[in-house]
Amino acid sequence: MNSQIKISSIIIAKNEEKNIVRCIESQLGCIDEIIVLVDENSTDGTLNKASTFDKVKVEIVKWQGYAKTKQYGVDKSSNDWVLWIDADEAVTKQLSDELNLFKNSSPQFSAYKLSRRAYFLGKWIRHSGWYPGNVTRLFNKNKARFSDSEVHEHLLVEGETGKLNNDLEHYTDPNIHHYFEKFNRYTTLASEELYQKNRKVSLNDILVRPIFFFIKMYIFRRGFLDGLQGFILAVFSSTYVFTKYCKLWELNNKSDIEK
Repeated sequence: MNSQIKISSIIIAKNEEKNIVRCIESQLGCIDEIIVLVDENSTDGTLNKASTFDKVKVEIVKWQGYAKTKQYGVDKSSNDWVLWIDADEAVTKQLSDELNLFKNSSPQFSAYKLSRRAYFLGKWIRHSGWYPGNVTRLFNKNKARFSDSEVHEHLLVEGETGKLNNDLEHYTDPNIHHYFEKFNRYTTLASEELYQKNRKVSLNDILVRPIFFFIKMYIFRRGFLDGLQGFILAVFSSTYVFTKYCKLWELNNKSDIEK
């Protein structure tokens, strides 16, 4: 008979006092080791709130970027199987039950995808290309590592990836102010990543790509079924594309702009 699998989880957090308790509590029934890496520049009560749980290992860390910081957490974990979860996410009761069944199984894959549903401006988004939003989050750390991407980091998996049946919840944007705080940070990181790859900007990138992105999300991916939130999300997302390429143009022409 196979011995039970144990799972570690890794969470990186900066100023997440509004989310961290929900994230941790959702894992208590299914995760054997919870590792929270708190950014040294965090200024709220994230550290104190995470430290109240006996099951949680909390460490203050120097920020190395999303991928390297998460890989550091993986390397610190005690178990072969790791769940990568963000502080603004939560394991549903159904997913918790499925993970407990997984722990008594013989895994056939090196990693597993989860469906993620996002809570955006007070509504669960069911369309717009955001759902099911499959993300690879459960993995054998001996067969997977994080990419070097500065933004939208992902796992590089050796072997095949399977799929679990139940959802991960993502409390992504409680308000528009929060959305645009992330917006500015992520568009800057994305443009810098393109710049490092010597990517140039065309008029198509600035004029056509954003319009096409809106049409794809709102029409082809049926964002209109998500109501006003679906429309806002499509507009904001197309603006993200526009801003990313404008920032790349700025980087490519920095010497001329700063004369």
